[in-house]
Amino acid sequence: MHILGQRLLGIFIFLLLLLVVIVKRLATGSILDKPEGPPFIRAVNVFNLFFLLVVNPAAAVLLLMGRLPAVDPAHLEIESAAVLALLESLGLLLYAGGFLLMASGLGALRQAYQLGGLQPRPEDGLVVSGPFRLVRHPMYASVLGISLGLALLVQSGTALLVSVSYAGLIRFLVPIEEAGLASAYGEAYTEYRRKTGAVIPFVR
Repeated sequence: MHILGQRLLGIFIFLLLLLVVIVKRLATGSILDKPEGPPFIRAVNVFNLFFLLVVNPAAAVLLLMGRLPAVDPAHLEIESAAVLALLESLGLLLYAGGFLLMASGLGALRQAYQLGGLQPRPEDGLVVSGPFRLVRHPMYASVLGISLGLALLVQSGTALLVSVSYAGLIRFLVPIEEAGLASAYGEAYTEYRRKTGAVIPFVR
């Protein structure tokens, strides 16, 4: 953590978490949602919530204490200063960008927000504004950015494994969610899907 330093990075993480909590409360009226649905959907959402609400704050606390590299059993020692600076710069962009994308997605969804993989409710319209203009699943993209960004920022093999695992879960979750969206919104969703990437802009 040469770019910000461990303590400053810990504060930065807490501020980003606070931003998302405030935006979620203002946009959706709630802070924490209970995972529902079939077992697989619930498991993915529990994984999400655990990563966001436990792993990230714990990393921030350990950074503030200057203890994260010592505690992480899979901490990667990078000898090259240039490589380390590159990893940390990219990690910072992905991490902050992930939180900002999440806040933007919450702002666009507002009362239509619910945890991933669930069927649209009758009162929910199809949201295609904000980051949904570019990707159909910005909330998944945001967590991928956050998890990969954290791994690069703190050079953690454990965090990298979490990111890869989450990418694998999304690979199964997206078709389930899109089947429900197509059923609920019909041709409107088919046309929307034709024009947008799933989690990466312009990659269909």
